Amino acid sequence: MGLKPTTRTERFKDEPPCEWATAAPFSTIPQHHRSWHTDRGMQQQAGDCEVEEEQHQQQHRQPEELTVTARNIAAVLGPETSKTNRSRWRWLPSSRARDSSSSSFFVGLTVLLLHLTDVSGRAPKEPYYGREIGKLTNFGHGIKGQVYAVDESTLFVKGFAYDGNAPDAFFWVGNSPRPSPEGYIIPYPEEYSGREPPVLQQHNNTDIILKLPMGKRLRDIRWLSVWCRRFTVDFGEIFIPPGLDVPKPRVLPEFKRLAHGLRSSNISILDAKTFYIPNLHYDGAGPDAYFWVGNGSEPNIMGTKVPNEIGSLEPLRGYQGEDIEIQLPGNLTVYDIDWLAVWCVEYRHNFGHVYIPKDLDVPPALGQTKIAPPWWYKPTTTTTSTIVTQGTSKPTNVNCRELIKGKLNVMWEVMDDYIVIELIGRISEEQYMAFGISGSHGHPQMIGADVVVAFYDRKLRRFRAEDYYMSSLAQCDGRLGVCPDERIGGRNDVEILSGDRSHGVTKIKYRRLLQTNEAVNDRAYPLDRQISVIAAIGPLNSREEANSHSHTGTEVTVDDVQIDFSAKNDHMCTDAIDNYQPEDGPKPWPTRTILGEKVITARIGPTGGSRGYTPITGNPSWGIAWYMNDKLIPEIYVERGQTYTFIVEGGDEPTQPAKYHPLYITSSSEGGYGQLSEAQKRRENVYAGVEYDSSGYAVPVAAGRYCEWKHKTIDKSAEIETFEEYMKTLQLSCDDPNGQPAYLNWTVLEETPDLVYYQCFTHRNLGWKIRVVNAGETSKISGSHGLYGSGPAGSLLVVCLLAALATIADRWLLAGWF
Repeated sequence: MGLKPTTRTERFKDEPPCEWATAAPFSTIPQHHRSWHTDRGMQQQAGDCEVEEEQHQQQHRQPEELTVTARNIAAVLGPETSKTNRSRWRWLPSSRARDSSSSSFFVGLTVLLLHLTDVSGRAPKEPYYGREIGKLTNFGHGIKGQVYAVDESTLFVKGFAYDGNAPDAFFWVGNSPRPSPEGYIIPYPEEYSGREPPVLQQHNNTDIILKLPMGKRLRDIRWLSVWCRRFTVDFGEIFIPPGLDVPKPRVLPEFKRLAHGLRSSNISILDAKTFYIPNLHYDGAGPDAYFWVGNGSEPNIMGTKVPNEIGSLEPLRGYQGEDIEIQLPGNLTVYDIDWLAVWCVEYRHNFGHVYIPKDLDVPPALGQTKIAPPWWYKPTTTTTSTIVTQGTSKPTNVNCRELIKGKLNVMWEVMDDYIVIELIGRISEEQYMAFGISGSHGHPQMIGADVVVAFYDRKLRRFRAEDYYMSSLAQCDGRLGVCPDERIGGRNDVEILSGDRSHGVTKIKYRRLLQTNEAVNDRAYPLDRQISVIAAIGPLNSREEANSHSHTGTEVTVDDVQIDFSAKNDHMCTDAIDNYQPEDGPKPWPTRTILGEKVITARIGPTGGSRGYTPITGNPSWGIAWYMNDKLIPEIYVERGQTYTFIVEGGDEPTQPAKYHPLYITSSSEGGYGQLSEAQKRRENVYAGVEYDSSGYAVPVAAGRYCEWKHKTIDKSAEIETFEEYMKTLQLSCDDPNGQPAYLNWTVLEETPDLVYYQCFTHRNLGWKIRVVNAGETSKISGSHGLYGSGPAGSLLVVCLLAALATIADRWLLAGWF
């Protein structure tokens, strides 16, 4: 790679440079006039000048001895090199060079050489195929080719040749001292039909990618051979150097969290063009946001759009804990960029970014990294609109099998050395889904089974997938029973990819190696035959581990279900899980009320399971809700003209989103004002709890220390009839005993509508109703919904009750009870 200009993009290379004496930089254009620059190219060019102007001003602030001039550079690099890089240095003022001392030349030369060394050392020499191993030795049939180590499990053969005349030849690897029958096949092509890989065909100068099968790594083999299996003949070979240092994916930090709820887990560079972004969260409210890459110390307007996980350049949708892969466009590689960001083009706003290190040694992008196909990504949503209950159609290339009718489906796909599985189940928050390989082929058997238990951890407030081995039907005692692998000396070989819970349906996606290194606890997922699987739904115990489930067909597989995991379109799911209505559950608790109280404490607590938030509001819960004066989402009555004080203890640390819940009063039944787009915000009225800074951004003001009502043991809402008894199972926990609450004072105006809501600024669906009445009317209201009181309506109710009692007394007298 040559030295590239960093202040002007290629698309503007033919445009005239910025002239500081004549052209006004974009920053000097009045804000209300910038909208006149409707042409995107004009805006971009103005932005270029703005960047160059900033560099120009910074250069004038440099000490005299650090000045480098175009004349100095020309003297060092020669006329051709100087001409090539002139755009990079055009802003350096030559007048300062004439006044510089001779020492500035050497200082400038040193700076330049360091920069050139950095640029040339960062990117590998092109073309780059990985770590070179050497040439195949030819023993027959015209074998030739240059072999490279692409990554830990991939080889690349450049210019492979073979005459194709042997009857049973394959790429063959092994760990014996020399090629021998003790090796095994590397299938080529990797995708094939049938149980046996095809024999090698004729090749003439073919570039070939070889993926080691079943989780093997280059460190596990000593050689690569073109081998005739029938006659045990070695046609050509190359030996893998011991301790070969191969390119590896690079793990980066998570996205910096700046706006719109953007966050992720640690991002990985899989190869020179591919990023893996796990646990991605973004509210989708940016009007013109994209994945964005470029150069410089911070994300800026001089970036390039990166297609999303399905290859689209449409503005980004919302993400809720999804794992995605994106690939750089065109010839762009990670060696060409300084950062990856989520960037709003229209407002030139950075929602968050991660920097690209300069010491990368990642695999080349030769096509060996297979990203998930577009159908695998299913956008999640927080909408509370009515579900459209339709049977699932049969999309192409989707594997789906119904395990427990109306309750549990499984989807799967083989990706390289991994099996990727998604469980979709109608379960409660207190339940788990389990799926895996049966302990005996031909019928469902729990003993000896290798399963994954997937569930939502209410304590950690995240989705989990745990590797289990069942040595007996007993509860795990740390050695035997239904045990997580980690409790019996193994490890959790399952990697959680994403999770979602809405409308009573939980979806959890995870992956594991087809063949792990735990021979006792883990069983391999075969790709050459069908295998019996088992599944179950059951309750979690106090350790958040799988408890005993019912053995009826409603919670466990009772028939032999067999799956061929190598299948490409095995779609046998006949109905969507959403079609099935949830079973009748426990009776919801009555709605609580707050009447005539002007000081109200707001804290966080559990939702009360199937008796609490969701049945009361009809909205999905996310595990927590507001407790106002220690009541779960009560309806609050306020009077116009009166002032009310909310003592808020919902968290005041924005860097911990799970514990940051500023309170505000709004017209929205969902809340989450901080997640909304500007257009959405205009449709919502805010009555208290939000102020605006000098830039017009909404800022919550009611964020105090974090206090939460927590379960003393486990959630017992399902078995407790009253909320008062349920509260006895909770205990209050405050993160900082010396922390201070926030105080929100709200004077209810005369024009305030009859119904508003208290909500969380940063999350949806935590609060409930505030009923606004005229002055003096709260004294006439009692009961759960203000249905009767001391006024005329109350008198009428009393008369009706007396009449009913009189009728009952008459009947008792006639029956001889008195």
